[in-house]
Amino acid sequence: MEDLEAFPRLVLASASPRRRELLGLLGLPFVVEPSRYAEPGAPAEPVVLADFVMDLAGRKAEEVARRCSASWVLGADTEVALEEEGRGVPLGKPVDAADARRMLALLAGRVHSVYTGVALVEAPGGGAVGRQWRTAVRTRVRFREMTEGMIADYVATGEPLDKAGAYGAQGYAAPFIEGIEGDFFNVVGLPLCAVGRLLEEAGVAWWRFRRDLPAVTG
Repeated sequence: MEDLEAFPRLVLASASPRRRELLGLLGLPFVVEPSRYAEPGAPAEPVVLADFVMDLAGRKAEEVARRCSASWVLGADTEVALEEEGRGVPLGKPVDAADARRMLALLAGRVHSVYTGVALVEAPGGGAVGRQWRTAVRTRVRFREMTEGMIADYVATGEPLDKAGAYGAQGYAAPFIEGIEGDFFNVVGLPLCAVGRLLEEAGVAWWRFRRDLPAVTG
C-alpha cells in the first residue's frame, strides 16, 4: 500500500451523509466541503437526464474547487424520473409531506429511472478550476403497488423529505422495491464503480492508498 501522505487531497462536495458513507467504502482519505451552488428548481419540461445530472454535479464541484487548492473535488447529483428514451422531468426532492405522497403515488407500481451525475474536478488553487471528468449512471427501479395508507405511513417516518424521488432505497422504502436493474449504490446516491473509474481517468491509482480497514467479523 502506498503512503497515504502521498495521496492527492480529495474533497467531497456534498453534505449528504449517504454519500459520505459510500465514499468511505473506497477506504480513501477525504474531507467534506459541501457545495454552496444554488441549485435551480426542477424543470417543468423533459430534459436529457444524463446531461442534466452531469451538469449539476459539475457545477457543484466547480464551486468548491474555486475555494480549495491542491485538491481533487468530487461532486454528485442524483435525480429520479419517469423516463422515455433518456428524457424525463426530474422529480427533485419533495417540498413537504403532501409533495412526498404525490411523488410516491406517481412511482407506485411502475418502473422509474435513477440518474446520478458524478464530476471530478481538479482544483489548482487561486480560484481556478482545472481539468474535469464527468459521467452519468442510470439504474432502473421497479416499485410494487402501494396503498394510500402505506404511502402515508412511510412519509410519516420523515425519511422521504430530503431524498430525490421521496424515498430511500437503503431505508424504510426497501420493501417497496420489487427489482433493480443496474448499480444499487447509484440509487443510494453515489455509484462507486463510476467514481473509481473517474479517479483512474485522472491518473489517480486510488486502490493503492486504502486505509487499514478493520476486519469484518460475524
